[in-house]
Amino acid sequence: MTPFGFSRSRNDLPMDPALDDSALAVARDDMAQGRWTTARELLAGTGQDWDRRSHRLAVLAEPATAGWAKDWLLAEPDSADAAVLDAYATVLLAGRGKAQPATAQAACLAAARQAPEDPTPWVALLTLGRSPGLEEDLLFSCFEQVRGLDPWHRDAHHLLVAHLAEQSSGPSADDPGHPVYGFADQAAEDCPAGSPLALLPLVAHLERYRVLAAGGVLPTDPARLPYWSSPRARRGLDAAFAWWLEGGQGTHARLKADLNHLAYAKVLEGRLVEAAALFHAIGPHATEEPWCYGGRDPRKAFRAARDQAVGLAPPPSG
Repeated sequence: MTPFGFSRSRNDLPMDPALDDSALAVARDDMAQGRWTTARELLAGTGQDWDRRSHRLAVLAEPATAGWAKDWLLAEPDSADAAVLDAYATVLLAGRGKAQPATAQAACLAAARQAPEDPTPWVALLTLGRSPGLEEDLLFSCFEQVRGLDPWHRDAHHLLVAHLAEQSSGPSADDPGHPVYGFADQAAEDCPAGSPLALLPLVAHLERYRVLAAGGVLPTDPARLPYWSSPRARRGLDAAFAWWLEGGQGTHARLKADLNHLAYAKVLEGRLVEAAALFHAIGPHATEEPWCYGGRDPRKAFRAARDQAVGLAPPPSG
């Protein structure tokens, strides 16, 4: 163990999408063994915390559990939870080329009819709409369906930001007129106090980096780029860090994922004291994104940034 309590074990970063939801991790592991009753109880107890329900269903729908989701639906065809889970699992399979998009779309629409108050079937369909080759109108119509049921849905907004960030623009890395920024800024301005959507301007900046690095406009090694100290980046970082300090995190289902985004940007901004506090809050719950951006190994990138921030490694020379 390091002086800050971080393990030096090569297995200290499971990058488990369940994050710190231990009950979800148990239900997912049981589901992978064909024991879907744990998932049934978990979802029944989630209630109308739509962000947490979206998080839990996305994890339970992982490909390893997809077949058992269908078994649950066959055993309990009247279960809305089983229908939504099967639809989400089919969407993820379609994204990997193991199911037809039309089949996934039909499953999502059927689940939406079975659970008309639940935005999650539309979030699943929004995920499907991010797949190449599908009509863009589908994506925006799904987002409006989610907004009608839960106006400040965290995952739906993140999915749309990721999509908008991929729209082409001029060759400049700093394009203040890009549509992703207007969307993110407006959502952050309109959202209720404490909402995780306060981080959307920062997320938009990170997603544009992902796209620009993949397109060769920015280097795949993000260190020391002026991109991270631009006025836009600074505004997004300051607002996001203030949100965390002011207790906006609450008990949000994907708080650890949000803190990974914030820590990533803080390291690149050079604010290592603030980044160290974030790494302490993240603990072992590293996420692949954004550490994988630029084609980097996410575990190596996370460890290097964490060690630099908490003083376990010197900053890179240059």
